[in-house]
Amino acid sequence: MNGPADRAGRPADPSGPPPSRTRSTALLDLSEQPDAEGATATTAPPPRRSVRGRPALAAGLVLALVALGLTLVASLAVGSGDVPFADVLGTFLDPDAENKAQLIVGEVRIPRTLAGLLAGVALGLAGTVMQGVTRNPIADPSLLGINAGASLSVVFAISVLGLGASQQYLWFGFLGALIAALVVYGVGSLGREGATPVKLALAGAATTAVLTSLTTTMLLTDRQSYDQFRFWQIGALNTRSVEVLSEAAPFIVVGGLLALTLGSQLNALALGDDLARGFGQRVGLVRGVSAVAVVLLCGASTVVAGPIGFVGLAVPHIARLVTGPDYRWVLPYSMVLAPTLLLWADIVGRVVAQPGEVQVGVVTAALGCVPFIWLVRRRKLVEL
Repeated sequence: MNGPADRAGRPADPSGPPPSRTRSTALLDLSEQPDAEGATATTAPPPRRSVRGRPALAAGLVLALVALGLTLVASLAVGSGDVPFADVLGTFLDPDAENKAQLIVGEVRIPRTLAGLLAGVALGLAGTVMQGVTRNPIADPSLLGINAGASLSVVFAISVLGLGASQQYLWFGFLGALIAALVVYGVGSLGREGATPVKLALAGAATTAVLTSLTTTMLLTDRQSYDQFRFWQIGALNTRSVEVLSEAAPFIVVGGLLALTLGSQLNALALGDDLARGFGQRVGLVRGVSAVAVVLLCGASTVVAGPIGFVGLAVPHIARLVTGPDYRWVLPYSMVLAPTLLLWADIVGRVVAQPGEVQVGVVTAALGCVPFIWLVRRRKLVEL
């Protein structure tokens, strides 16, 4: 009885090696394994390995939290006028309305430190989620046009509606960020392929260009708007009241919780959309939840601190140096490291130009250009 023939017409050797399979076929076969009763069961995608084991990563996360705690203390004590540590403690344990140092801590530095903490957490998580969803190592929150949308909305509130209080026009910034992100995602979802990483990036670049042009046009026609807007545009932590922080904090909490639940899904997306679907992931739903998380985080961080750049870009890569590519660890590390970096940048800005100060957005831009150039030049980081 003749066996199956190969392409040349010769009988195939049943004892020979099996036909070669592509990498995609082999990975897909991992998702279907017979169970104990012979049925086929669908399994979750294998987790991406971290550089170190879980105990070491957990210990590293604890150390990062300790570093963040020390940074918070330094942010309260260090500035153009240093405050003794006893007065920092006294602000919380024994407030004295006549103590000038305690007044500085309570009225200026506590809101400033909370703004850095909230904005840092939001930017770190948003940058990590965006890099995971788009599989683009140089993606950051500005990719979806969120900063440009917030900027246009703020200028519109100041110049057209005549709003002057930060509690009023900063909420327009949040609304503008939300609308811009929805527009980018809607444009990027057109076509049969849906919201692919390349289409989202192109839609974000086009939307940013249009919104930035409109913002510039409004600023050039209204000098008063420009004078009020230029201080907020570069990013700062020293102009936010406790009321603004309390209003933005719930959005950061909700967006942060959504982002932290996406670790396994981002691991699957890193293998590609087809493989992620083969592992049972609903790619469209994952991208939708990711977009909601990014909008909440970036919109709220813009309300709190303005359009601060490079934090969401650099911090996820710093985290990966410790954790490897596993997003289940990259996300919590980024959440802790980003506010640490942002607050130290703010501290540097306070002391390098005394008695004045350099805004944190300028410091992060100066520090962030180096890792940005490094990432662009690394060929092996073309795709995550």
